[in-house]
Amino acid sequence: MASEFDVVVVGGGPGGYVCAIRAAQLGLKTAIVERDRLGGICLNWGCIPTKALLRSSEIWHLMHRLNEFGFSADNVKFDIAKIVERSRKVAQQLSNGVAFLMKKHKIAVIAGEAKLVGKGKLVVTKDGKTEEVVAKNIVLATGARARTFPGMEPDGKLIWTYREAMVPPSFPKSLLIVGSGAIGIEFASFYRTLGAEVTVVEVLDRVLPVEDEEISGMAAKAFVKQGMKLKTGTTVEKLEKGKDSVTATLKAKDGKTETITAERVILAVGIVGNVENLGLEEAGVKVDRTHVVIDAWGATGVPGIWAIGDLAGAPWLAHKAMHEGVIVAERIAGHKGAHPLDASKVPGCTYCWPQVASVGLTEAKAKATGRKIKVGRFPFIGNGKAIALGDAEGLIKTVFDAETGELLGAHMIGAEVTELINSYTVARSGELTDADLAHTIFPHPTLSEMLHEAVLAADGMALHI
Repeated sequence: MASEFDVVVVGGGPGGYVCAIRAAQLGLKTAIVERDRLGGICLNWGCIPTKALLRSSEIWHLMHRLNEFGFSADNVKFDIAKIVERSRKVAQQLSNGVAFLMKKHKIAVIAGEAKLVGKGKLVVTKDGKTEEVVAKNIVLATGARARTFPGMEPDGKLIWTYREAMVPPSFPKSLLIVGSGAIGIEFASFYRTLGAEVTVVEVLDRVLPVEDEEISGMAAKAFVKQGMKLKTGTTVEKLEKGKDSVTATLKAKDGKTETITAERVILAVGIVGNVENLGLEEAGVKVDRTHVVIDAWGATGVPGIWAIGDLAGAPWLAHKAMHEGVIVAERIAGHKGAHPLDASKVPGCTYCWPQVASVGLTEAKAKATGRKIKVGRFPFIGNGKAIALGDAEGLIKTVFDAETGELLGAHMIGAEVTELINSYTVARSGELTDADLAHTIFPHPTLSEMLHEAVLAADGMALHI
């Protein structure tokens, strides 16, 4: 006899498990199907374990600045095996935490791979055994995986995706990283800080290409200063594997080619949605370029079938998936507070060194709307807390509508900006103006004072520059 539920979520990543929790909170009988580990890629192979790795590299960086802070140490070393082990323990702890949350909210966890087999029906397969699950609503949250190209397929040894890059059996002396988005740059930062020779190849004309051009330029200068080699406007034509290295043929925009040999290659050229073997076509669910097509509420157009997270397209961010999960659960339950997603209010964070964060329109995109804008800038060197921390390189940038005072976008680079960005995200959600923010009191001495100063600067009123 088939198990019956109000909601079945397919995929236990951040979007999926949050959707399940919110559905259960709203009184819906809920189940979640997961083929591997609860927490999905984010908790097990993405967001969280990479931050554990980056924390280790940050400590290594600070240990080489001990003299600045009045300390000294001899024979400082790192153990890559222990760094990786800590990262994996962090991931396991959080995955176990999700399992606890499922139990707490009385959410049935079904192990296996799910496939749509009819209206409101799923078949879940595990180790050759199947069971049927019936649900009034099915939420697809199967996530995505690393994109690959012919001739550059990862082999797990010489050519890596993010998975292999997180668990290196030994520390590579040199790396070629293909792609300079958040994933590529975070790995570049981790390995370069620990001493590897790192070359980053980007097909577009600048690294971190989705960020504001000014911030992207500052990041590039910082990366080069650290010893990274950046090759923008460049494509990888070919990868030739040797015994313990890879030789890449690179082609620049002007047609010139060169070869680079590195011990390992990391592919970070985007992702593709996990749409295979779900029965989407038979169910009538529309797919566009490996992503399920949805409306602002997460509905696929097929009654009772919803989709969220990376499977449903950009921005490919865990917090966006979580928010979509809540939206869908509340929409299903008829909750009065439900609201559609506004992607312009989704912040983005890159945990390289220095950190980069943003929300809303870049300066260029704001200008392209035809509005009259005003821009505020405040450098870290003008902030007492940043100087005291020894992290006085960076910039906070704000973009406002000059007539209405609406905060159109905010962009920043420097220490802890991935934490600071949320203030501007709240401001955009609350529709606060430059005047509202100018009249807000920020505590001293904090890095957050720079947020205030960058608002004041847009009106020519910055106090500390």
